[in-house]
Amino acid sequence: MKLLLSVLSRTHRSAVGSKHFRSLSLSPLRGHALVVGSSPELVQRLGAQVEVRTSFITEEEEGVFLQELDPGLKKKRYEFDHWDDAIHGYRETERARWGSACEEVLNRVRFAAFPQDSQLLGPVHVLDLDKTGFIKPHIDSVKFCGTTIAGLSLLSDSIMRLVKEDAPGEWLDLLLPRRSLYILRDEARFNFTHEILKEEDSEFNGLKVPRQRRISVICRNLPDSERTEPEL
Repeated sequence: MKLLLSVLSRTHRSAVGSKHFRSLSLSPLRGHALVVGSSPELVQRLGAQVEVRTSFITEEEEGVFLQELDPGLKKKRYEFDHWDDAIHGYRETERARWGSACEEVLNRVRFAAFPQDSQLLGPVHVLDLDKTGFIKPHIDSVKFCGTTIAGLSLLSDSIMRLVKEDAPGEWLDLLLPRRSLYILRDEARFNFTHEILKEEDSEFNGLKVPRQRRISVICRNLPDSERTEPEL
């Protein structure tokens, strides 16, 4: 099933005017904020709704995911004409069954990101972005997605940008290090577009973040109207 997206066009002025960036080394950022925004007030207000957890998986666990995913992904070609023009340079798949090591990691994701009684959306979505690929600003369809989205970032660091749908001057940038987990909830899900920046635009707080091929493993919960009552 294709990822259902609603593309929202908008303009965004970078917080940094200079075109000359230092390259970002992620190791010194341990313990530092991985979320910056248009104002401290916005960062604080959305603090409980936007999370980046670094080193959520190990290098070995990342390798296990690649062993499971790469054989199928490499049979596909990268596409540059997504059905609603939201993604460029991508391959995607959905996966319902995983090996035990991957399933253990996904259970950690579910425990970290979702309420205990939350029912998740079907198979896990896997999106493979080419080095030159990117995702345009969009909000996931509320018909098919619930209050929370959580994604593992494999193979590359990247920048996710959130922009308020009706106020483009309000924005957050999230630094997503390789092997991290990001979580978006509630207002950050439904009132803000999110995107993955192009290689040439990939900067965080004035520092260049080099992009490579990136695989995201994404879990979502069902909207309340789609939840089913347990059988008695």
